[in-house]
Amino acid sequence: MVVKQVKHWLVTRANAARWRPIHDWAESRGAEFTLAEDAQGFQIDQRQASPGPLRIEWGASQRGYIPGFELRMRCEMGLHAELQLMIMCHSLMDQLEHTIFEAYTDTLKTRADADLPEEMRWLVMFPKFTPTHSQILRERYGIVGVTSDLAGSWVESDLGEVLVQASQDLLPQGHRFVLMCLRGNLYLRTEMAEAELPQVQALVRLLETAAREAQRVNGRLSEGGVWPTTTSIAWTHSTRQGEA
Repeated sequence: MVVKQVKHWLVTRANAARWRPIHDWAESRGAEFTLAEDAQGFQIDQRQASPGPLRIEWGASQRGYIPGFELRMRCEMGLHAELQLMIMCHSLMDQLEHTIFEAYTDTLKTRADADLPEEMRWLVMFPKFTPTHSQILRERYGIVGVTSDLAGSWVESDLGEVLVQASQDLLPQGHRFVLMCLRGNLYLRTEMAEAELPQVQALVRLLETAAREAQRVNGRLSEGGVWPTTTSIAWTHSTRQGEA
């Protein structure tokens, strides 16, 4: 027990020093930086963020299609509950569509339905949107939404320009990346073997752009609009040190 405690203490100290630049950046934004309970990841909470409270987590992946470690973000925005939009890298979309096909042709179809995460269900349920103004956007990203019109309005904007720019370095070819507008919030999930401040900052800026454009699209939805829905969990809370 003592050896285990000492090892945990050493890991905690080492990782606290390793992520010090991210810690200081978070504090400069008025956010709270907390190590995960096992000290193998961290969480940042910024309750006064704009356009809404922001949570950033880095740690072990919560999705089977992202190996190793991931960065995930959630921006709480209070958008229309049925504004359901998604962007992911094209190679990941192809991979997930193949997985879905196998699941739906398997004899355990009912069980497969229950196990599929929301982003995979949406590939079956919602129409795709094909960008016309940018070849890079069209080739590198797959886009779906509750309607193709809303999906197009979201992505053919400043968000599309940011995604094209990100494809040059931040999100290179084949880099697993998912951006979703779901249950009134924005979610971003991407593979990240090591948490580095420049990449975290760039992805926060991308999420903020996506959030602003989602607010604009949200204004187009009528209060009485009826849209298809799905249900599953897009975010699993990580336990912080000191939490039960």
